[in-house]
Amino acid sequence: MKSHAKAVVIGGGVVGCSVLYHLAKAGWTDIMLIERSELTSGSSWHAAGGFHTLNGDPNVAKLQAYTVQLYREIEELSGQSCSLHLTGGVMMADTPERMDFLRLAHAKGRYLGMDTELITPSEAKAMFPLMDETNFVGAMWDPVEGHLDPSGTTHAYAKAARKLGAEIVLRNRVVELTQEVDGTWNVVTEQGTVKAEHVVNCGGLWAREIGRMVGVELPLLAMEHMYLLTEPMPEVEEFNKSTGREMIGVMDFKGEIYTRQERNGILLGTYEKACKPWSPVNTPWDFGHELLQPDIDRIAPSLEIGFKHFPGIEKAGIKQIINGPFTFALDGNPLVGPVQGLTNFWCACAVMAGFSQGGGVGLALSNWMVHGDPGFDVWGMDVARFGEWATLRYTNAKVRENYSRRFSIRFPNEELPAARPAQTTPLYDTMLANNAVMGDSWGLETPLWFAPKGTEPKDIVSFHRSNDFGPIGEEVRATREKVGVTEIANFAKYEVSGPGSEDFLNRLMTNRMPKTGRIVLTPMLNEFGRLIGDFTIAKAGEERFMIWSSSAAQKYHMRWFEKHLPKDGPGASQVRIHRFDQTLVGLSIAGPKSRDLLQKLVDADISTKAFRFMDFREMAVGGAPCMVNRITYTGDLGYEIWMAPAYQRLVYKAIKDAGEEFGLVDFGMRALLSMRLEKNFPTWFRELRPIYGPFEGAMDRFVKLEKNDFIGRDAAAREQAEGPKLRRVSFIVDAADADVMGDEPIWAKVGGKDYGTVEKPHGYGAQRFDTDGKEVRGSRAAEGASAVRGIVDGDWRVVGWVTSGGYAHYIKESMAQGYVPAALAADESAGLFEIEILGSRRPARINVEPPFDPSGEKMRA
Repeated sequence: MKSHAKAVVIGGGVVGCSVLYHLAKAGWTDIMLIERSELTSGSSWHAAGGFHTLNGDPNVAKLQAYTVQLYREIEELSGQSCSLHLTGGVMMADTPERMDFLRLAHAKGRYLGMDTELITPSEAKAMFPLMDETNFVGAMWDPVEGHLDPSGTTHAYAKAARKLGAEIVLRNRVVELTQEVDGTWNVVTEQGTVKAEHVVNCGGLWAREIGRMVGVELPLLAMEHMYLLTEPMPEVEEFNKSTGREMIGVMDFKGEIYTRQERNGILLGTYEKACKPWSPVNTPWDFGHELLQPDIDRIAPSLEIGFKHFPGIEKAGIKQIINGPFTFALDGNPLVGPVQGLTNFWCACAVMAGFSQGGGVGLALSNWMVHGDPGFDVWGMDVARFGEWATLRYTNAKVRENYSRRFSIRFPNEELPAARPAQTTPLYDTMLANNAVMGDSWGLETPLWFAPKGTEPKDIVSFHRSNDFGPIGEEVRATREKVGVTEIANFAKYEVSGPGSEDFLNRLMTNRMPKTGRIVLTPMLNEFGRLIGDFTIAKAGEERFMIWSSSAAQKYHMRWFEKHLPKDGPGASQVRIHRFDQTLVGLSIAGPKSRDLLQKLVDADISTKAFRFMDFREMAVGGAPCMVNRITYTGDLGYEIWMAPAYQRLVYKAIKDAGEEFGLVDFGMRALLSMRLEKNFPTWFRELRPIYGPFEGAMDRFVKLEKNDFIGRDAAAREQAEGPKLRRVSFIVDAADADVMGDEPIWAKVGGKDYGTVEKPHGYGAQRFDTDGKEVRGSRAAEGASAVRGIVDGDWRVVGWVTSGGYAHYIKESMAQGYVPAALAADESAGLFEIEILGSRRPARINVEPPFDPSGEKMRA
């Protein structure tokens, strides 16, 4: 074993071997993988080996598609077979609600390049005759599903990596990790110490233990997972003989089971409600090629439904029950990327679907390490997406909830209860007393809407408009016509101070920094000119700035801030960044009476001239020391008031008392998001993401290319000079009883018009419409992919995708935001666009100017 390496990968499962292969493929050959036992000694060896491309997050789905396409490549390079079985598969719906879910998934496939198809239960039965089709109302077919040999696939990655120059060391446990002052890691193993520039935690079942070596508690937990193998079945053998093909894979939501052919029998696995964590605190180092004791009683309810739905399996003999541990993060997606607060320590763990996601995880992480950016929008997998509130016990509760719901539908207005409340503000009990329906916002309890007195404060979950529709409308109307108050503690809050702080922020942000007492809005870009942040910045004093942004991105943005702190020259080591989290909380008042209300609570002059739009001031509100921004996300006259938690109850009571004469109402986050639609305001992680440039995102006025050489400036200048290919737009939608939720396809009646080449969302390759109206396939065409089903319909083409939307209650219209080819972005013609909602294409029209207060007079009043 050599003593020095550029990168050391810890863990020899499918993910570790994939990371090693992709690093070697990217040109890093001075790399090694260290495994405590043999390859596949954790979860990989006993995995069911299934793979598929569908995922609720389109960005993760894209990397799953890459993983499936990769297997032929590593087979050819390594000479090792993965034993691929590309059978295709179906997802079965037993209720209209689950069929709506499949319609949503199928609609996403239209622009993602996935060849899915909605089919009847009878059509599904023809491909899997063991089912009783009368239990179902419909299904969705996906041809890119199948299964493989887990051991062979892992070794194919490993052999391919070795051929490219990587080293693999087996039977050698890592026992300690330390870091030198220069950032070099000491990887201490049973066979000696390796000095490495980078360390990658691919520890799988032992990822927590590897994280603890560097002081990090990763939010993941191993769960027992069972599947059974039947004896050979005559029905399977007859189907294979008569059709010449293998039976497909089937996912049954109701039964919480998946099934596929395994040799001449059937493999059937469950995600049972009565799930069981494995080794919830510490993973024993001596655990290896072992299985856990089966517990068929625990999965009996799922099997009972499964045998009813698939009676052909019930009479088969059970040959073996496999019970083994797999690791999960809180939301079921992997934990990937650099860990905030550490230098060159990377994670690729909690990849429970390793044979669907392992290749994509390896690609994204190697890009990140070698080129400084994953090359994709990987927020759904980023290790930075969870905060300090994701403790060991919180993780245990949330992972159990996620596992038990793996085949359950997550409705757009559904809030999950496990481990809540975790964080609360001083107003939590007051909000509950006001009949608030609370939601989880990055671990913090936040009011979503207020149920009428005498009714239960509870969401009725649905893909359609639900019981919150009326109350939200009342909150919006009262705020627009009088005044409303809402809690905004769920924003991220930072202070940047010290000599050089203004230069530091000018280097990071696209807009000029404000003068003292003023506020600016500004995007932040990465080196490639893509949107990685959207901030409100106030200059609170000389070399002191207050910053607000998305709460969910706090660790993501702190990681970026820390990476770019000045290391030499003026300001080196003097710029200080403080993240407040919940040590600073806030309230927002908005509406035409908000100035009158606030004036009763302060002793300062807040008239239009004295306290202008986009002003910042420190003042006492209701007797409490506060910071006040004259700005609001509603797009109306309004104020954001920030205070220490100790003062929040005092300020809220003062607002409520003073506001009674003005008709003050409480409003929640859903009303706030409804009002922002009426102003065409974007949201972070929906409209503004790292796959879009600032001009694509219609953030033009906040990008000052001439101000200085900020990060991403050259790429942004090229985007402006060449013209963006896409453009964010707002639509008025002729919806029925359901509004857009995000990721719906946008159709346009473009006929044979040429709108050039447009990158599909989430990196799925290019899509071009040529002069005769036919789609010219992008990157997948070269790999022999079939034409995309349903992307063309006569003169209509899928030309874009929805990012977010909902009902705009004040203007009484359904609205959506999304991206379309820039050449179409200013066309407000009726009859040009349709947006697909739950399988129904609804007329839509671009609305270039905001439908509420297009001139901005109200917020500047």
